Amino acid sequence: MENLEQIAYHRKRRKTLLLVSRTISAIFTPFMVPVVSFFLLFFFTYLKIMPLQYKLILLGMVYCFTVLMPMFSIFIFQKINGLGIKGLSIRENRFVPYALTIMSYVACLITMNKMHLPRYLSGIIVATLICMIICTIINFKWKISTHVASSGMMVGGLLSYSFIFTFNPISWLSFFIILTGLLGTSRMILGQHTLIEVMVGFIVGFFCGIIGILFI
Repeated sequence: MENLEQIAYHRKRRKTLLLVSRTISAIFTPFMVPVVSFFLLFFFTYLKIMPLQYKLILLGMVYCFTVLMPMFSIFIFQKINGLGIKGLSIRENRFVPYALTIMSYVACLITMNKMHLPRYLSGIIVATLICMIICTIINFKWKISTHVASSGMMVGGLLSYSFIFTFNPISWLSFFIILTGLLGTSRMILGQHTLIEVMVGFIVGFFCGIIGILFI
């Protein structure tokens, strides 16, 4: 009787862990990185003095190019090829979604350049593009975590903007480091990645966040 109760307890605990992990992975998707980055810049740095209407227009534009367009095109790709969420977890099936996402980001960058936006704003898209291209190249031979790469890019980007705008990033830095740990743990619990894939993903994203914003 006691063994049956223990088995039931462990099954319930595992279901809870899987549910929490799926929720974290679904909420903090790689698509949200540019939107969250622009939001933080517009409302938590010196850029908050910019007109609200201008900030909302830019946020809407970034959301359309970096979230709506990639997700819609990937949805169409899934429907045409009969792929589910598990199908996209296979390395070979990720290349077309990567290409579709990269094209959307390139279109966003071109639009931002035509609007003559400051370099420190378009740097977010540049950093994300570099990260996606590197992840795509690596995925030809190996699978790394793009979720953790995205959160690593947030950490690197935050450090970069702390140099540009000279502010103390400790509180936000702590938040994104904790978020990185939660994401990495979630991806491993779901069986999507190993520890080394998670660690390499963070390293790639971290350096892309620094290089794309500060040096390119």
